[in-house]
Amino acid sequence: MYRSNSLIGHLGLRNSQTGTEQGVFKWNEVLVLQELLPMATATMIGVWLVVLMVLSKGLSSTGVEMDNSTIPAFVNIGVLYSFNTSVGKMVKTAVLAAVDDVNSDPSILANTKLHASLQEDTKYRGFLSIAEALQLMATQTVAIIGPQTSTTAHVISHIANELQVPLLSFTATDPTLSSLQFPFFIRTAFSSIYEMTAIADLVNYYGWREVIAVYGDDDHGRNGMSALGDKLAERRCKISFKAPMTPEATREEITDVLVQVALAESRVIVLHTSTAWGPKVLSVAKSLGMMENGYVWITTTFLSTWLDISSPLSPDATDDMQGVITVRMYIPDSKLKRWFVSRWKNLTTGKMANGSLGLSTYGIFAYDTVYALAHALDAFFKQGNRITFSQDPKLTQLRGDNMHLDAVKIFNEGNLLRKNIYAVNMTGVSGLFKYTSDGNLVNPAYEIINVIGTGTRRIGYWSNYTGLSIVPPEALYSKPPNRSIASQKLLPVLWPGETTQKPRGWVFPNNGRMLKIGVPKRVSYRDFVSQVQGTDMFKGFCIDVFLSAVNLLPYAVPYKFVAYGDGDSNPSNTELVRLITAGVFDAAVGDITITTERTKMVDFTQPYIESGLVVVASVKKTDSNAWAFLTPFTPMMWTVTAIFFLLVGAVVWILEHRLNDDFRGSPKQQMITILWFSFSTMFFAHRENTVSTLGRFVLLIWLFVVLIINSSYTASLTSILTVQQLSSPVKGIESLINSKEPIGYLQGSFTRAYLIGEIGIDESRLVPLKTPEETAKALEKGAQKGGVAAYVDERAYIELFLSSRCAFSIVGQEFTRNGWGFAFPRDSPLAVDLSTAILELAENGDLQRIHDKWLLSSACLSQGAKLEVDRLKLKSFWGLYLVCGLACVLALFIYLVQTMRQYFKHGPEELESSGHGSGSSRLRTFLSFVDEKEEIVKSRSKRKKVEGMSYRSSSEIGTSITSNKAYSQASSNRIDAANEI
Repeated sequence: MYRSNSLIGHLGLRNSQTGTEQGVFKWNEVLVLQELLPMATATMIGVWLVVLMVLSKGLSSTGVEMDNSTIPAFVNIGVLYSFNTSVGKMVKTAVLAAVDDVNSDPSILANTKLHASLQEDTKYRGFLSIAEALQLMATQTVAIIGPQTSTTAHVISHIANELQVPLLSFTATDPTLSSLQFPFFIRTAFSSIYEMTAIADLVNYYGWREVIAVYGDDDHGRNGMSALGDKLAERRCKISFKAPMTPEATREEITDVLVQVALAESRVIVLHTSTAWGPKVLSVAKSLGMMENGYVWITTTFLSTWLDISSPLSPDATDDMQGVITVRMYIPDSKLKRWFVSRWKNLTTGKMANGSLGLSTYGIFAYDTVYALAHALDAFFKQGNRITFSQDPKLTQLRGDNMHLDAVKIFNEGNLLRKNIYAVNMTGVSGLFKYTSDGNLVNPAYEIINVIGTGTRRIGYWSNYTGLSIVPPEALYSKPPNRSIASQKLLPVLWPGETTQKPRGWVFPNNGRMLKIGVPKRVSYRDFVSQVQGTDMFKGFCIDVFLSAVNLLPYAVPYKFVAYGDGDSNPSNTELVRLITAGVFDAAVGDITITTERTKMVDFTQPYIESGLVVVASVKKTDSNAWAFLTPFTPMMWTVTAIFFLLVGAVVWILEHRLNDDFRGSPKQQMITILWFSFSTMFFAHRENTVSTLGRFVLLIWLFVVLIINSSYTASLTSILTVQQLSSPVKGIESLINSKEPIGYLQGSFTRAYLIGEIGIDESRLVPLKTPEETAKALEKGAQKGGVAAYVDERAYIELFLSSRCAFSIVGQEFTRNGWGFAFPRDSPLAVDLSTAILELAENGDLQRIHDKWLLSSACLSQGAKLEVDRLKLKSFWGLYLVCGLACVLALFIYLVQTMRQYFKHGPEELESSGHGSGSSRLRTFLSFVDEKEEIVKSRSKRKKVEGMSYRSSSEIGTSITSNKAYSQASSNRIDAANEI
C-alpha cells in the first residue's frame, strides 16, 4: 500500500514538473485511484498506471498540438494567487464563479470551455513566483490572471513578454507596470496613479502642504510613493519625510519607524502597504498615541479591502483605526452589481471556517476579468485565429538543461489575444469595462471613506473627471468637467481623537523645542526693533507686530529671541536670512525687506508694512516772483492755448461773416474783431452776438474748454502762491544715474546691492552711513564739501528720518515696491499661519494702531511743504483741444458745402461766362461772392428772377402785335386783288 501511494505521488510530481495539469493527472483522479488501490492487485495497478499515462500524454498532446482547422473544446487559463490569504480566497471564489458562468453561457465561447488552472503563489516571494509561473505556462495557458502583488508582477512580466502570454492583474496596481517595458501586462482595475491623485487632491482640499509617507519598501510601495510625490508637487505640496519598512516588518521594527515619524513636524501620514501588514501598523500607532487629536491618517485601498473582506468587524478590530480616511475603488450601483452581491452570500456561505467571506472591489474586478478574457477569446476565434505554441529558440540554445525548460513554449498568437483584450467593450459588474489609449480602464473613480465606530461612512467621491464631490461620478459625466476649488466638496469628517475640527496637520518638531528667532541688533532707527538694555527682550514696531500675530494663532508657539549683530553697526539682514537655511535660526523677525535674493532662501510671511526705495536730498524754499502767474502752465501749454484762441476766433468769424454785421467792415476792423473776440472768450466778455447755428455750435464747445482751462489755472496758481514750494537740484533716481556725485545709503541694508546690480551705479559713488545723524550731516555738507548729493533708503526709514529734519525731503517717485516680512524656513506652515494672522491684524485695525504708536511723529511732514511745482501739461488737456478742433473742422466743412450750393444757385452774372475765363478769375469771383452779405446775394438773385419774368412777358406781347399786323396786311392785299378783278 505504501509503495503504491509512493508511486502515485512520484507520477503526480513528474506530471506537475512537466507542466501538464489539464488531462494529465488531476488531483481528484489521484484521490479516486487511492480509493481503488486496496481492492486491486499489483498487476491491476500497473495496468491503471499505464492507461493513465497514455491518456495524460494524449490529452497533453491535444492541448499542445491542436487541430488548426477547428475551434478547441477547451482553453487553459492560469490563476496565480496566494490563495491562503483573505484576498486570495476571495479571488479564487470569484474567478471560479466567473468560469462556471462563462461555460454555461452559450453566447460566449459557445463551442469552447474555459479551464482555470489554480497555482498557489507562495506568499508572493520572487524566486518561487518565477517557478510557479513557469509551471502554469508549461500547461499551455493562453493567459494568466494574477499575480497578487506588484512585486511579483515585475518579476514574471519578463516571462510573459518572452512567452507572449497576457498577464491580467487587478491587484498589482503599481503605475510603472503600465510602461512600454511590459506590453503583456494588462491591468484590469484602476492604476495606483489615480489613487495617488485622489489622495493628493484630498491633501490639497484640506490645505495641508506636507505629508509623511509610511510604506513597504518594495516595488509597490516605492513606486506608489513616487507617484504620490509627483501629484503632490503639481499642487505645490510635498512629502516631507519618508518612512519605509520591510514588507514583513515585525512589531518592533514598525515601532522604531513610527517613533521617528512622531518626531517629525508633519502630522498628515499616508500609509501605503498590503492588507496583511497595514492593520498592524495602525495598531502600533494606536499604542504609541499617534491616533490622538492632531493626527491625520490617510490610507490607500488596502484598508478598505481589509474592512470589506473582514466585515462585520468587532469593536476591538476597529478601535485602532478610528478617524482614519481611506479610499475604495468606486463601482457604480446597478442591477448586475446587486445580483452579484446577493449571489456572493450563496457562494461563500458555509465554505469559510472562520465565518463568512466579505466581498471587496477586488472580487468584483476578478469576476469581470474572467468575462473580459472570455470576450477577448470569443472575438479572437471569430476572427479565424487558432491557438498554437512553438518552442522558444532561445531556450533550445541552452546546453545541459536540467530544469526541463523545453516544456515552456511560446504562445504564437499571444499578441493578437492581447489586442483583443484591449478592444473589449462590455458592461460588467464593475460597470463599463473599456480601455483608453494609454491602457487604463475608463472612468477611474474612488470613494472617500471615514472609519467611524464599528463601520465606515462615505464622505464623498473622487473621479478623474471632476475631482472631489459629494455627488456620484456617473451623475457628473454628462456635465462639463469642473475642477474649480469651489466645486470640490466633501462631507464632515470625524478625525482621530473624535473631533470634527480639521487638524492643522503639523506641530513643532522634536516635541515642542523652542524656536530660535534671530532679531537684528540695530544701531539706527531703533523704533523698529531694538534690544532692551541689560535683558534678552526686544521692543519696537516689528516686535509688536510679531507678538500680536502670534497671539492670534490657535496654538501656542514656544520661542525665544536671539540677538544678531555686534551692536556697533547694523547687521546684514541677508546674512541673517542665510543663517536660517544653515539651521542656526528657526526664523527671523525684524525690519527684513522681502527681496528676490532672500525669497530664494526662505519663505516670508505676508508683508506687514510697505517700504520701497526713495531718494532724499537737501531742499530750499522757493519764493514767488513777478512772473509767478506764468508758472501754472508749461510753455507748450501756453503756446497751444494761444493758437486755439486765434483759431476759434477765425473760425467763428468765417461762420458769421456773411450773416452777422458785427463781423463785417473794413479789413482792419475785421482783424481787430477776430482778435478781440478770440481773447475776450477767456473771460466770457465777448460782446459780439453769434447768429449762425454753426457759429453757436463752435462757440459752445470752446466756452466749455475755456471753463476747464480757467478752473485749472486758478487752482494751480492758488497752490503756487499759498503753499510753500521747495526746490532741489536732485530730481529723483534718474538724475542720480546721470550724474557722478556720491550717494549715501544705510549700512547693512539691501540698498547697496540694488543700486549696483539693478540700477547700474558705480560702487565708488556709494557711501555707507550708519545713523540718522550721520546721514543728516552728509546731506548738509553736500557733494562739494565731502558729503553726499542724495541719500537712498526705504520709505519706512525715511519717514522716521524726515519727521524731525525739515531741511530734507523726498525727491522723485518711489522706484521699488518692497515690503517687510518675517522669515521662516522653506515650506514652513508657521509662515502661512502668521500671514493669515497679519491679514487679520490689518483688517481689524490693530496693525495701524501699532504703526501709529511707534512711527506717528511727523512734525515736518505736516507743514504742507511741496517739492517744486506740479505744472499743468498739455497731455492733461489734449482731449479737450481735440474735441474743439474737430468741431471747428466739422463746422467749416458744413459751411463750405452750404456756400458752394448758394454760389451755384445765386452766383453773379459773370458766372455764365466764367467757364470761358481763367481759374484765377473764377476764384476771385467766388471770393467776392463769399465776401458779400448773404441778404444782398439773395435779394439780387430775387431781382434777377423778377427781371427775367418781365422780359419774357414783353417779348410775348411784341410777337403778338407783329402777327396781327402781318395778318391785316395780307387781308388788305387780298381785297385789292379782288377789286382789280
